[in-house]
Order: sequence, then C-alpha cells, then structure tokens
Amino acid sequence: MSEMLKDFRELLAEQFDYRELLFQMTRRDLVLRYKQAAMGFAWAIFMPLVNTAIFSVIFTRVAKIDVGMPYPLFVFTGLLGWNFFASSLRTAVNSLTSNTSLVTKVYFPREIFPFSAVLVSLVDSLVASAVLVAMMAYYGVVPGSAILLLPVVVAVHLCFTMACSLLLSMANLFYRDVKYLFEVTIQLWMFATSVLYPVSLVGGKTAVLMQLNPMTPIIDAYRDVLLFNRLPDPAAFGAVALLSVVGLAWAWLMFHRAEFQFAENV
Repeated sequence: MSEMLKDFRELLAEQFDYRELLFQMTRRDLVLRYKQAAMGFAWAIFMPLVNTAIFSVIFTRVAKIDVGMPYPLFVFTGLLGWNFFASSLRTAVNSLTSNTSLVTKVYFPREIFPFSAVLVSLVDSLVASAVLVAMMAYYGVVPGSAILLLPVVVAVHLCFTMACSLLLSMANLFYRDVKYLFEVTIQLWMFATSVLYPVSLVGGKTAVLMQLNPMTPIIDAYRDVLLFNRLPDPAAFGAVALLSVVGLAWAWLMFHRAEFQFAENV
C-alpha cells in the first residue's frame, strides 16, 4: 500500500512538471475542434438546448411526467453534467490512437492525452453553464448556501471522468473494438442515469440499476446544490466520492504500468 502511494505521489509530481504541456495540448484540441465551425463555441450551447427542447416535448407533452420543477431546467442540468462526462470519454477513447507519432517518438506522461480530452470538455461545459444560469434566473430559482458544495461535486465528477478516460484510452489502444462498444454503452448508460427522469419515477430493477450507477448520485448532486438548495445524499454521494478518488488513483497507476507497451500497440 505504501509503495502504491509513493508511486501515485510520483505521478502527481510528474504531471505537475508537465502542466504547461497539458495546457498547450488542451489549447490545441480546442482550436482544432472549432477551427472549421462557423458557430464556434456556440455549438457547446446550441446542442444542449436542442436536446432540452426535444426531451421537454417528449417527457412533458407525451409522457407527462412530473419532476417537481420546470422540466427544461431539470433536464438541462442533467444534460450539462452528462454531456461533460460523455464528451470527455468520447474524445479520450481515441486520444492515444490518434496521436501515435507522439506516443512512439517523444517522452512525456501519456496520460496527458486523456486528461486533455477531459479539460476540453470541461471548457465546453463551462460555456454551456451560462445558459443554466440564465434558465435559473428565468424560472426564479435562486441558489442557497448549498451551492458552496458545488466545487466538491465538480471535483468528484472530474475524478470519476478522468478515471474512466484513462481506462478507456488504454483499453482502446490494445483492443480497437473498444471504441465501437463504447458508443453503444454510452447511449444505454445515459438512460440508466437520472438525466431525463428522477429515480423516484422508476420502479423495480431499473430503479436498483440507476441507484447502483455511479453517475446517478453525481447528476443528483448537481440538482441538489444548484436547484433544491439541499445537501447531496450523504451515503450515495459519499460512496461515489470514495469510488472516484480511489478509482482515479488505481486507473492512473494501471495506465502508468502499461505505458511501456503503448509503442508496440499503436
């Protein structure tokens, strides 16, 4: 255990030494993402709004569900958290295979690639969060003292996302089928998370599945601190926080130990 902690501290120190490279990689990926897009960063706002409108029609006009608040605000908050997670993984899964020349020729911490993917998606989410602020003002939702826990929720979300990004990017380098399986899995995963509807409206085995899903307490925590002015569920969110931190440490160590095989598999 002490040896693992020592290795992890060394990884953190090395990542700190290469922080400028991480910044430059993130900047490069942001420029490439929007270079040929006429709307630029507006896409980060436009797509969540379109999805919010579509799901609002489906779940309020057709399914007619009641979530105890304006549904557009409920679903946009969920989509904002979910899109950050899904977009991060969607980019991270190919982050090593799309940078083969750098992986094989130059030494630096290879985890910079999946971490950069996460940071790019984080920037998109920060841009889109301006819409959430506007929607809260429109519906008269004023944040209370619980919003002070927002940095904690974001930190847990980041840890879980980075852990998944490390594992996915590494797995896809060794087995190229992973990226195709991921696309199917991420779609199903969203419907097993409380993005579009709360767990309270779902019964049976589906509710159990949603409660065991690590992303559900994270999405619920965003709504708790932003919209309901209450603390996240201590048991569920505490368990996910522990899982996220330990999972990130474990995934990072596994990634580092497999790094010497990367050049052979690109």
